[in-house]
Amino acid sequence: MRILVLLVWVKAACILLVSSLSGTGAVNNSGRWWGIVNVASSANLLTNSKNVQLVLDPSLALLSRRQRRLIRQNPGILHAIAAGLHAAIKECKWQFRNRRWNCPTTHSPAVFGKIVNRGCRETAFVFAITSAGVTHAVARSCSEGAIESCTCDYRRRGPGGPDWHWGGCSDNVDFGRVFGREFVDSSERGRDLRYLTNLHNNEAGRMTVSSEMRQECKCHGMSGSCTVRTCWMRLPSFRAVGDFLKDRFDGASRVVYANKGSNRASHRADPRHLQPENPAHKPPSARDLVYFEKSPNFCSYNGKTGTQGTSGRSCNSSSPALDGCELLCCGRGYRTRTERVTERCHCTFHWCCHVSCLNCTSTQILHQCL
Repeated sequence: MRILVLLVWVKAACILLVSSLSGTGAVNNSGRWWGIVNVASSANLLTNSKNVQLVLDPSLALLSRRQRRLIRQNPGILHAIAAGLHAAIKECKWQFRNRRWNCPTTHSPAVFGKIVNRGCRETAFVFAITSAGVTHAVARSCSEGAIESCTCDYRRRGPGGPDWHWGGCSDNVDFGRVFGREFVDSSERGRDLRYLTNLHNNEAGRMTVSSEMRQECKCHGMSGSCTVRTCWMRLPSFRAVGDFLKDRFDGASRVVYANKGSNRASHRADPRHLQPENPAHKPPSARDLVYFEKSPNFCSYNGKTGTQGTSGRSCNSSSPALDGCELLCCGRGYRTRTERVTERCHCTFHWCCHVSCLNCTSTQILHQCL
């Protein structure tokens, strides 16, 4: 066991060394913890006889001391964090699948690449969706009994209305928000504008999950009648969270730092010091996304900014929208090719128990940006 633990941490040290030499880590270690999504799995956890994780290879080395302490204090929560990150990455790619920036990720500790070093709209969305992913996954894991330090939210009890009452197992979104704030925000350092916008967007992601909670009910009564209902609070689908944050991305506020005088006294930056760059615009709400610099040109590859460009991307030649070849290809034009695709079709279930299908071949016309 000692030899295995030693090998685990040697591997962790090597990964951190490669990360530091590559120069792709986020400024002030912002988002460094995202790297656990590429290494946190059941295959690299050492557990004791009670199946409680002891050592993570090599994820824990990517975390701050406070984050590691939070994981030790909440057995089982590491899997929820990793699941939340996976959901956030999947949702980010879905929401931007037809945009010039399509949320590219890597298998290195710098999961989202150099975009996190900037302060643009895309950076804001990444911070918000990953923060929301942790809150959502932790809250759900609490109600599923997967985390030892939390359970369902049982605070709602008793009558709720004339024909229904509180009961069941409500998702513990408050625990998810509190833990998410302590875990996610602890990776931020400094008192500058970048620090403020990252904290604001982290909180916007958590508030979106909390505000979109919905009530679910189950009927009770003779012969299926609904004379009495038991209700509880359920998390929204993560797609609903992604849709909301995408709308906030489209309407994000460009902000500047407004020193209101309290910062020097407290020695701590306050998100309330953010104000619109344009004085005519209203201040951003707690659920709005904020940014402070223009997005880079995502049309062409640029190693300095980490943009991949749109060359080779599939486009829709008949669409005038963002997924259309004219906009997605940035006016460079596109190539067209045909492809024969064979798929299973006309499937029939036979009792019992197999399915038979035919093979159908079709010709598809594909368009790719030059």
